[in-house]
Amino acid sequence: MLKNWFFVFLGNFVGSIFIAYMMNASGLFTSGANVLGAVTIKIAAYKVSLTFTQAFFLGIMCNWLVCLAVWMAYGAKDMTGKIFAVFFSIWLFITSGFEHSIANMYYIPAGILAKSNKAFVEAAAVLGVTPEKLNHLNWVSLFTKNLLPVTLGNIVGGGIFVAAVYWYVYIRNTKNIEKKVDTHVTSSIA
Repeated sequence: MLKNWFFVFLGNFVGSIFIAYMMNASGLFTSGANVLGAVTIKIAAYKVSLTFTQAFFLGIMCNWLVCLAVWMAYGAKDMTGKIFAVFFSIWLFITSGFEHSIANMYYIPAGILAKSNKAFVEAAAVLGVTPEKLNHLNWVSLFTKNLLPVTLGNIVGGGIFVAAVYWYVYIRNTKNIEKKVDTHVTSSIA
């Protein structure tokens, strides 16, 4: 499992950096008179300004919803049910401002790359991004201030709040029922 997590994490990170690079190189951040570049910087600066505790709990709530989306889609009987299960859960996590490590692998590097453009930085200043916040937006803070606590929160949200609860409710009880049936069959035969 840890080997799979490592390669999935690494693959997502490389892919996210590549997309952030392409977005920056494409000139798309100049959209809306540089507002897209400015908003990208503002979002990234916000994400690296969270405390460890804030990022951790936002990560828990995010992956709780993401994993519920997967479980509900898996349990849905038709395509409409699958779409609704995924759409509303993901929509809620995005609109609530919860933190997802894989999404942040794009947002923060995109902001770091965008801050190299003076026009984007000036537009971001109009949106309230201070020089201090801009200085904290860097590759070290990507890992220490965001990816580490958010990833740990994502693991807790998906692994404990969804998977462990499902195990406790369904699989654990199934094993107890099987034991009771085996005990009943054995005592009936004797």
